[in-house]
Amino acid sequence: MINVTVWNEYRHELESEEVRAVYPEGIHGQLKAFLEEDFTVQTATLDQPEHGLTEEVLGNTDVLVWWGHIAHQEVSDEIVTKVHQRVLEGMGLIVLHSAHMSKIFMKLMGTSCDLKWREADETCRMWSVNPSHPIVEGIGEYIELEREEMYGEHFDIPVPDELIFINWYEGGEVFRGGCTYRRGNGKIFYFQPGHETYPSYYHKDVQRVIKNAVRWANPTANTYPVYGNHQPLNHIQPK
Repeated sequence: MINVTVWNEYRHELESEEVRAVYPEGIHGQLKAFLEEDFTVQTATLDQPEHGLTEEVLGNTDVLVWWGHIAHQEVSDEIVTKVHQRVLEGMGLIVLHSAHMSKIFMKLMGTSCDLKWREADETCRMWSVNPSHPIVEGIGEYIELEREEMYGEHFDIPVPDELIFINWYEGGEVFRGGCTYRRGNGKIFYFQPGHETYPSYYHKDVQRVIKNAVRWANPTANTYPVYGNHQPLNHIQPK
């Protein structure tokens, strides 16, 4: 069984009745609800000790799912460093929606990760542009959401290892809405849908993509490399 930890800053749900009406158990609660159909799932939130990401939790996490928005700067640099190291060692990371500006994603990408945005109740059509990829298994040519926040180019990220979705919005913009990366032994998937006032995480195809991404990002059994000073494999003749 794949062990998944869902991390959510859990601020909007406590402060906004509008958000609470959409996600009464928190965004992490809804993510957990469908992920635990297939995986072993625990949750962690910003205001828990060590943000809920203790060494024991991280050590037992195969794939970490991350949602954040208004409190990125409150995440401890020490915890970010620990998560970063776990990704390099092989832990998978699924970065959702506004977590594109999270400290951990920016650290892994090495860029500003900034973009254009607009909240206007727009239709979002996410076109699958890599139909053989396991992340889109069971998905048709596109996923259509009746309402989603517009994210538009330019999206300041490195060129993705694999582009999975290109999103189109009713106002005319397009966006690289599903991207994969590899860092060290770890696999990373960024997925755009999930604005806090829209019910995107109840959509069955969005749920399927996230489940597929967890399976794809699950660590391999590959050994993490040994770095530093290294003794020669063969005898070196004195010169």
